[in-house]
Amino acid sequence: MVLIFGGTYQGKLDYALEHFGLGKDDVYFCSDGDTKLPIDKKVIYEADKWILALIKEGVTRVARDDTNATEEDTGMAHNVKRFFSENSDAIVICNDISCGVVPIDPIMRKWRDEVGRFMAQAAKVSDEVVRLFCGIPTCLSKKADLLYSESALPQCKAAKGLS
Repeated sequence: MVLIFGGTYQGKLDYALEHFGLGKDDVYFCSDGDTKLPIDKKVIYEADKWILALIKEGVTRVARDDTNATEEDTGMAHNVKRFFSENSDAIVICNDISCGVVPIDPIMRKWRDEVGRFMAQAAKVSDEVVRLFCGIPTCLSKKADLLYSESALPQCKAAKGLS
């Protein structure tokens, strides 16, 4: 899996399509009203909206799995783990909503927290993690066995002394 994240309107989708040679037909555009994700799309765009849909549906913890979790928590953690396993070759694009003022609205505050938890878990299982800022990609993580691929960002190769 590849995780691409950054602020809104930073060029994440354009980067993914260009970098991986994909088209708009390969993209699933998440909405905050849809909790089901298709498995036939290569790119999951705005995964943060999917998380908001889950929260609006009453899920208490989107991306948490620990021994103190309630039955509802572990059920949701299972859904997130299933998402990662079913989409292991997907490119997941997520808006980073962790910066700025903490929302007063409890739903929006929970959304912000859960997006952060989701991205942390996604980063752990991703083969590549890229942050986009002002349209400039920065490779934060790249698994060693993929460093030699043609799609590896130059800064990922350079970080490992392979440039």
